[in-house]
This record gives sequence, structure tokens and C-alpha cells, in this order.
Amino acid sequence: MTQLSVNINKIALLRNSRGRNYPDVCAFAERFLQLGADGITLHPRPDQRHARYTDVAELQAVTSAHGKELNVEGYPTAEFIEVVRRARPAQCTLVPDSPDQLTSDHGWDLVRDAGMLRPVIAALNDDGIRVSLFVDVNNPLLPLARELGAQRVELYTEPYAETFGSARSAPVLEQFRVAAALAGQAGLGVNAGHDLNLENLADFLTIPDILEVSIGHALIVECLELGMPAVLARYVALVAGR
Repeated sequence: MTQLSVNINKIALLRNSRGRNYPDVCAFAERFLQLGADGITLHPRPDQRHARYTDVAELQAVTSAHGKELNVEGYPTAEFIEVVRRARPAQCTLVPDSPDQLTSDHGWDLVRDAGMLRPVIAALNDDGIRVSLFVDVNNPLLPLARELGAQRVELYTEPYAETFGSARSAPVLEQFRVAAALAGQAGLGVNAGHDLNLENLADFLTIPDILEVSIGHALIVECLELGMPAVLARYVALVAGR
């Protein structure tokens, strides 16, 4: 069954806008887990404009207490890797973001970036941290992620989200189906994320063996519109295939 990991960066962004611990990121993480989320995702960027590096260890304690997983996303700077290795979350998703990037918008070049990624992945694996690499759907070299030492890839789903409901939707979804199969044949688990929401998630999950979806921006907006219990109940049903 697909796992739902709630990205709580937007909660952290609200907190940082007022300069004090309100809303409390850990309290919201607790609430999402209580309502049925399988894990929490956090993506601290170098400027810490929303998630902070100090959040990582605190959220690891929260998720561990619930027997759930923390997924920490980010570009592998020395500081980021040090923070992740200290906290030892279940998963680290490496993303090729530039320091000033607004949001993630492309995957790794697994040939060009291999020399940098290989030792980072090895160090994380040595600490028992599962590694996922953020990748584009049209990358024919997805199997290289396994050779670099990663256990999973996360498919960047913006191309699917932006075509959902249009005449282009079916061929784009088929691209994702092919990419997921290619990754699976290489022994990689498949995660997915970016702009998935209550409207488009069910169709995406017709792709078999998606292990985890990470959803943040849309889910938080939906919670504002519909309330947390209603939104989480709908997501839990979707990932369960109900």
C-alpha cells in the first residue's frame, strides 16, 4: 500500500513569519500522524526560510515516538548532510536545488552528478538512512540511481499535475507508468511528489507499486478549505485504494 508522507514546510513558513513558535511544527506533525499520515516530510533550504535545520531532530523524535518515518529532503551541502546524519531519519531524499530556488523543479543528472552523489549516498547508508533521488520522468538512465547506492527514486510529478484533466493527461501518465516500471526493474523503490492533490492523486496511483507520495502545499491549502480531519481522511482512503 502507498504511504502518505505530509510535507509540513508550509506550517514552518507560517511559524517563521511571526518570529515565534506558532504554529508549532511538531504539534502539527503529531496531529497529521494521529489523523492517519504514515510519515512527515521536511525540506530545509540553506536560507531556512521555512523549515529549519533544528526542526529535523525534533521531528525525528516525533515520528519515532509514533513508529512512523521522517523523510528529510534537500540539496546535499556539507551542513545539510551533517544535520541529517545526526538525526538519522528513516529516509533522505536528495534534491538538486540551487540555494535560492523557490521550489524543486527538476531531477538529478545521474551521469554528471554521479561523482558528487556516490560518496554522499554511501555516508547516509552507513548511518542506516535510506536514500531516495529526485528524478525526472523522462530520464532513461533511472537504473543508475541503484548503481550509485540509492534505494529509491522520487518521480517529480509536476508534468503529471499540470496536464491532469487535459488531452495530454493520458500519455503523460503513461510516461510515469513506464518510468516506475523501469525503476522497479532496476531494484529501486518508487516514491512520487510535487503538486499531487485530492483531485489528481487517485489516477496517479493507478500506477502499481508507488511506495510513498509526499504532499505538502496542496494538502495544507486543502486543510484550510476543508479542515484537517476531512482532508486526511480522504488522503488515507486514496492511498489505501478505497
